[in-house]
Amino acid sequence: MQREWDPRMPVPAGVGIDRRRFISAALGGLAIVYGAERAGLTDQMLGDGVAQAAALHGAHDRILVSLFLQGGIDSLSLLAPAGDPLYTKLRPTLAVAPGSGVQFREDPSLTWHPMAASLAELHNAGKVLVFPGIGYAGEDMSHFTSRHYWEVGATDASLTTGWLGRYLDIVGNPHNPLQGLSLDGQMNPTLATTRQPVAAIDQPNNFAVWINGLWGDSAQWALQSASTLGDAQRHAADPAIQQVAAAASEVGIVRRTLKPWAGKSSASKPGSNPGAAYHAKVAYPASSSDDLPARLAGLAAMIDRGVPLHCVALSTGVQFDTHSGQAGTFNSGVKLVADSLAAFQADLEARGIDQRVLVHVWSEFGRRAQENGSDGTDHGAAGMSLLIGSRVRGGMIGEFPALNRLDANGNQRVNVDFRGVYASLLEQWFNHEAAAIIPGAGRFHRYRLLA
Repeated sequence: MQREWDPRMPVPAGVGIDRRRFISAALGGLAIVYGAERAGLTDQMLGDGVAQAAALHGAHDRILVSLFLQGGIDSLSLLAPAGDPLYTKLRPTLAVAPGSGVQFREDPSLTWHPMAASLAELHNAGKVLVFPGIGYAGEDMSHFTSRHYWEVGATDASLTTGWLGRYLDIVGNPHNPLQGLSLDGQMNPTLATTRQPVAAIDQPNNFAVWINGLWGDSAQWALQSASTLGDAQRHAADPAIQQVAAAASEVGIVRRTLKPWAGKSSASKPGSNPGAAYHAKVAYPASSSDDLPARLAGLAAMIDRGVPLHCVALSTGVQFDTHSGQAGTFNSGVKLVADSLAAFQADLEARGIDQRVLVHVWSEFGRRAQENGSDGTDHGAAGMSLLIGSRVRGGMIGEFPALNRLDANGNQRVNVDFRGVYASLLEQWFNHEAAAIIPGAGRFHRYRLLA
């Protein structure tokens, strides 16, 4: 995922971390954990906190997974007032037809998009909490700015740490970079910290450490030998030897953590299950264009094996910025996301670890209520967010924004502030006071999220 940056926009969270700080504090970051870079062994790596955290907390800590739907998903298609004449008038081409999807349990006037049937089933099972009018007052309709606000948990362009990163800075373990895991192949700004280590990988099966001139069994033997030697010398009197020994020792810890999946293919071929490499208990949807199913399958396997995760962030490959020809991109993208999330939930349940995991699904904003002249929709305001898991209080929070009360820009009106949801997640899921993490947390309403 490559993120473009306009210099007029806020600096992305995490950009202020220089390369030496990132390498040292994020277990090699792009150099070690991010295996796609295949970088060599450089700088000091982190200690055996990974093994300690796995032993002490791996099977007990609650995990929050933050999934970003890139581009501003059209919430009026995902959950549609299909029988409303005004809806049909505003969207003569894109309106979801009455009866084409599953009726929304809490409000029979609403219909799930037919491609979101998997989400509808989870919702009817009480495992999805829907926020149909979420956002913030005076919504900025720039992708970059609005996304930044959601990532940092404040409408503050100057913040350079993510809201989950600030949480980890307070409660995290300085020796466990896997406590904050980005599955985007690069730093996810939601996890950007100032003190505690976090890790960025693509998938657990893609981890690799490259040594110039060595490959195959010889490279593996060299890495194992270096790790063993590092274990023995990491407390040497000479600081230089300590640093080199620590690097070798702790890379060995990471290698052992991810070894069960090393080199196993999760590529999606027609009809294949991308979760097969991770011994998934269910079938994940196949996709040749988005690694979301394989990443979720890998995440389930890591949790099941006791990898000490706490906060995980990832983004969809599909872009929901549907200014033209919306139906094709939206339909296929929503189906992939819905089916992947349903498979992930089923996989967690089959492994008996579902009580530990909550998934937060969000997008930077919704779309304009009226379709444009290119069979698409333009940037809007009030969007939709979801919480998914066995512990959520399934249902709906807030009200579906009425189409006869649009704002001056033709957008639906926000009735749930995303910062109140963040504060509620911190306090109810993590049992941590939100005031130290979300600026002005006391101003935002709290919502009952858990059953």
